[in-house]
Amino acid sequence: MKNWICIAALPGLVLALAACGGKPQQGSELPAPAAATPAAQEAPVLMPRTPAPAGATVTLISPVDGATVKSPFTAVFAIEGMSLAPAGINDPNTGHHHILIDTGLPPLDQPIPKDANHLHFGQAQTEGQVELPPGQHTLQLLLADGNHLPHDPPIVSGLITITVE
Repeated sequence: MKNWICIAALPGLVLALAACGGKPQQGSELPAPAAATPAAQEAPVLMPRTPAPAGATVTLISPVDGATVKSPFTAVFAIEGMSLAPAGINDPNTGHHHILIDTGLPPLDQPIPKDANHLHFGQAQTEGQVELPPGQHTLQLLLADGNHLPHDPPIVSGLITITVE
């Protein structure tokens, strides 16, 4: 009787082993994961935006609109209606500054890029050194949450124009 049970269990064992490591049968290949498809690689990752309290503002205190400066110069920021917090901290009503240089607002549903046109002040700084080539430049502040994502609605300063000697 014991031999009969072992022989009866043999087909199930063969199927289990084939399922674990055998080659798939013709036509039974699984489709590639969605992340491996080109369309999935191109789709941006949308993150939930942090709500901004009503009346919150950021201001570029220095330099002022129309100023002529020597590079590097110190940019000074102000914030009202919220508190500053370093990048990575997502407490309510907090954020950190970014200076947009010679560019418009980035996509508001994605983290702010980190490049020559998007300077990050992720240590909750109220000022920072900026180095620019000679010529005319536009500057604008944009506050972002701990994930570098602009608030909803965005907290952005007015656009200023400066000349670097």
